[in-house]
Amino acid sequence: MPGPRWRRWCSRTRGLRDTRLVSEVGQLLKHWRSARQLSQLALAAEAAVSVRHLCFLETGRSNPSRAMLLKLAEVLDVPLRERNTLLLKAGFAPEYPESELDAPSLAAVRDALESILTQQEPFPALVMDRSWDIRDTNAAARRFFALLRGGQPRNAPGPANVLRRMFHPDGVRRHVTNWPEVAEALVRRVRREAIGGITDERAQQILDEVLNYPGVPASLRSLDAAAPVLPIVPIRYVHGDRRFDFFSTVTTLGTPQDVTLQELRIECFFPMNDETRLQARQLAALAKP
Repeated sequence: MPGPRWRRWCSRTRGLRDTRLVSEVGQLLKHWRSARQLSQLALAAEAAVSVRHLCFLETGRSNPSRAMLLKLAEVLDVPLRERNTLLLKAGFAPEYPESELDAPSLAAVRDALESILTQQEPFPALVMDRSWDIRDTNAAARRFFALLRGGQPRNAPGPANVLRRMFHPDGVRRHVTNWPEVAEALVRRVRREAIGGITDERAQQILDEVLNYPGVPASLRSLDAAAPVLPIVPIRYVHGDRRFDFFSTVTTLGTPQDVTLQELRIECFFPMNDETRLQARQLAALAKP
């Protein structure tokens, strides 16, 4: 247990908040420690630093070294983008690159993504980023969403985006028979996947946008992301006399050292019944030359 001297140090430090600004770096460290539900004592033990030093870092009485920031970020499992932000706030250069997905250095990753998408045939799969923009799809996804579009000339505004596609009146929403259930689950997921409580700014803007689309219930704006949810939420589509019932899985890349790669997610859709399996195979057969 911390002794009386440590308590006096932290008490004096808390008192300083009325007379001096806590550093931005200190605020971010405290945010991530709180997000991971760690006390100063627990974090200090895991990072092998003194509680006094950690207390001084959080309150701005000490300036962290680059090595210390990276060490604390590793223990706190801070996402790579936010680790770069920590370093920049402290006056250091970023540690992790943010490559374009088509960069030569990511050729092996692109091959792996293409392999996953291809293996998912004849069922849909897509790759999306932190902002829920669709970065790639397999042929099954293109066939399926072309079917739902059915000659509809209009699309949801902006780049292809999962949120816009599901919420916009001209998206797939009109074909989802359990749309209220799916919409609620998607909003919870967006807020739950905001790592450490930090939502991607563009994703938040798009979420705010889609929640204001016509016909979207106002109750979705105040959902509690921490509330219990069902193990899976099926998505039930209907198009004419065709019915498709899917559920999805999400895969991320292991041990990424690039911001772009860490933020990619591969979502694969699987049939929930034989009818959906048959319909998907028929679509694939019709698409063959």
